[in-house]
Amino acid sequence: MFAIIETGGKQYRVEEGLELNVDLLKAEAGDKLGIETVLLTDKDGDTKIGEPYVKGAKVECEVLGHIRGEKIVVFHKLSKKDARKTQGHRQDYTQLKVKSIKA
Repeated sequence: MFAIIETGGKQYRVEEGLELNVDLLKAEAGDKLGIETVLLTDKDGDTKIGEPYVKGAKVECEVLGHIRGEKIVVFHKLSKKDARKTQGHRQDYTQLKVKSIKA
């Protein structure tokens, strides 16, 4: 069984036991989360598609912790002005482990 959920403006395909990184959520490590923005569920070929969300569907997750992504370099240059600016950025993520999918 799998489901497609929406969190942080992005969509993720999840299965039971899957660990994934999503945009930062306000939750502590060890907390239980119930994600109700389920767009699609599939169980052995029985597919339910939401309009926009599947009614009564829920994905139970456990928060494993918070991490930061790899550093990226942001470089700005103004041509003909000899102006340059270099910045770095690291995105914050929340690690989730999918416990169960209820549809």
